[in-house]
Order: sequence, then structure tokens, then C-alpha cells
Amino acid sequence: SHIMSKYVRMTDTERDQIDQDAQVFMRTCADAIHQLRTEAHKGVQSAQVKEHRTAVLDFIEDYLKRVCKLYSEQRAIRVKRVIDKKRL
Repeated sequence: SHIMSKYVRMTDTERDQIDQDAQVFMRTCADAIHQLRTEAHKGVQSAQVKEHRTAVLDFIEDYLKRVCKLYSEQRAIRVKRVIDKKRL
């Protein structure tokens, strides 16, 4: 507890701002992936290059989905704690 007393806890406002920024960032990433997907095949002749780019973008998109899922789970825990605290 002595070590923890050195650190200031975040306020609910700061947590809300982080949540809002995270959502904006995830949407921006999803939009960027979509844009890359539309641009990836322009002017490409090789089927191998197209296949490679598609696979890379699929991997990146899957990774973003996993990050979003983790974020949603973390946020759900926070919301549950707030609700439990209000009940008490």
C-alpha cells in the first residue's frame, strides 16, 4: 500500500477519455485497413502479389478484431465494477 500511495489513481473522466480515444483509434485503424484493401490490388499484375497482400491484410484485420475484443472485455469489467459500486 505504501508503494501504491505514490501513484495517483485515474479519474472516471480520464478513463472515459481513454475509452473514447481507443474507440476512435480502432475505427481509424479499421478504415485504414479498408482503404489499404481497396488500394492493394491497383496496378498489380501478379496473382502471387495479390494473394500475399490479401493474406497480410487479413492477418492485420484479424489482429485488430482480437484487440477490439480484448478492449471490449476490459471495458465490460470496468462497467460491471461501476455498477457494482453504485449498488453498494
